[in-house]
Amino acid sequence: MVIDMPAAIAGYFKADGARDASAVADCFTTDGVVHDEGHTHVGRDAIRAWTGDYLAKYNPTAEPFAIDEVDGRTVVTSHVSGDFPGSPIDLRFMFTLDGDAISSLEVKP
Repeated sequence: MVIDMPAAIAGYFKADGARDASAVADCFTTDGVVHDEGHTHVGRDAIRAWTGDYLAKYNPTAEPFAIDEVDGRTVVTSHVSGDFPGSPIDLRFMFTLDGDAISSLEVKP
């Protein structure tokens, strides 16, 4: 299913699908923040490292299927499968945008 997403978020999922950690990091502001699995990653270098780590560890594939606005954040729900316990699972990617870039992302089940 194709859903209409803001450009930065569509770019995030495209880069993630291409397994391009640098392109994922480039979707964020320079001081962007990611909250995932109980850890916080701040700045593009940390986001690049986080992306490379989870791509190598989990070999994930994300298929966005729903989008909503909740409390000022864009929430994209994706069907995620890969090499992790409980796969596949639906995850919520909660984005905050700053202009044409992502300033914050929180990933939750």
